[in-house]
Amino acid sequence: MSDAGALAELAGPVVRDLARHSSTHLARWLDQVHRLRGCAEPVRLTGESLTLNAISGEVLSHYRTDNEPHGQLLIRCGNRRASRCPSCSELYRRDTYHLIRAGLLGGAKGVPATVREHPKVFATLTAPSFGPVHRGAGKDGKPQVCHPRRTGLACFQRHKADDTRIGQPLDPDTYDYIGHVLWNAHAGDLWRRFTIYLRRRLAASVGLTQAAFNKAVRVSFAKVAEYQARGVVHFHAVIRLDARTTDPADVLEPPHWATVQLLDDAIRSAAAAVKLDAPTVGQPTRHLVWGRQVDVQPIHGSDLAGQLSEQAVAGYIAKYATKAAESSGTLDRRIHEHDLTHLHERGATAHAARLIRTAWELGHPGTHPELTGLRLRKWAHMLGFRGHFSTRSRAYSTTLGAIRQERTDYRHEQLRAAGLMPEEDGSTLVLAHWSFAGQGYTPGESLLIDSLDPPKEGPPS
Repeated sequence: MSDAGALAELAGPVVRDLARHSSTHLARWLDQVHRLRGCAEPVRLTGESLTLNAISGEVLSHYRTDNEPHGQLLIRCGNRRASRCPSCSELYRRDTYHLIRAGLLGGAKGVPATVREHPKVFATLTAPSFGPVHRGAGKDGKPQVCHPRRTGLACFQRHKADDTRIGQPLDPDTYDYIGHVLWNAHAGDLWRRFTIYLRRRLAASVGLTQAAFNKAVRVSFAKVAEYQARGVVHFHAVIRLDARTTDPADVLEPPHWATVQLLDDAIRSAAAAVKLDAPTVGQPTRHLVWGRQVDVQPIHGSDLAGQLSEQAVAGYIAKYATKAAESSGTLDRRIHEHDLTHLHERGATAHAARLIRTAWELGHPGTHPELTGLRLRKWAHMLGFRGHFSTRSRAYSTTLGAIRQERTDYRHEQLRAAGLMPEEDGSTLVLAHWSFAGQGYTPGESLLIDSLDPPKEGPPS
């Protein structure tokens, strides 16, 4: 069957079904698709909303999905993963960029412009080694000899950036898969302990008690988690020192002794001191620590050669906010027991598949009851990591929710200016009831959409 015939066979019933109910249903469905702005997996909702006069109870407007094509309303999925929805993830990346940028430059999102003068660094904390893996290019972007060793495991090749062996163990039989999974599972707690130790090291460095230091200085941060090619997470973070004030919303310059060098030394010292015990049945207690590679770079307010600017840091962190474990050869969806024998068919590398199976085995409540709280089976597709990919301290800057609300308010103002939405005077009340009816397009709808002019990806117009 030709491509045109396949399109007609799948998309034809969709068009006929939409046109059968009403001559306007097809146009309305196309309008919904256009408003999704390229969302790959829209959420289908059923329900209704009432807009009432809060004083008199008069119904000002009534919307029901019964009048929509298929009786459903399509809305954007909002998924942050680029592998799942490029359009929604791009919007998430932009929002994250503005959140990070506001905490670096100030002058927007409720953060004063003076924050640009505060001591701040870009820090990267990594995991330790669980066994040698194939290496890619060096920091200069040039391929390097992988493992040029005279004894033991060695690899003398120069792997290009697209070489699938990068991140794969040189010897899977000696690789510490259990330690790898447990480290991922405890990575969030390791970060929490690092922030505690960081405040202690900063206080000790200036001869203050921790209580006295906390009254004078506040440590603010924003971080993202990134998966390395070997399938283990590491953290990129903007860490900033502010003055502690009685109003948590105030972001003031810290004391003169709070310097970038003080922050640099404290980060390295705190990372080296963190240790977390992870006991497992039948094995000695494992001591989980950060890796020796701790990178700390001061953030400057310019783009001079050799200096790390605020714009570059914001862009770098925002880029990784839309990526997850799938970038290291694993899956971007949760798995079930019947999936374990088909991981390779679903796109997982041999290394990632073994990590998934290890997490599944460790998550058995009967053989490893001490690890039940880690929910390793639920997060096996994430290689054990269950933490948030993007987090911030309360006083760093604005929130993603506030940024989204700004966009919603702006859109509502556009609609009011066009006369498509009533003015808000505080006297209206909206009552709504929605039910989840599914997600994604049918194969016929997908082919029909592909045959149309593709909508631009990005936020709704």
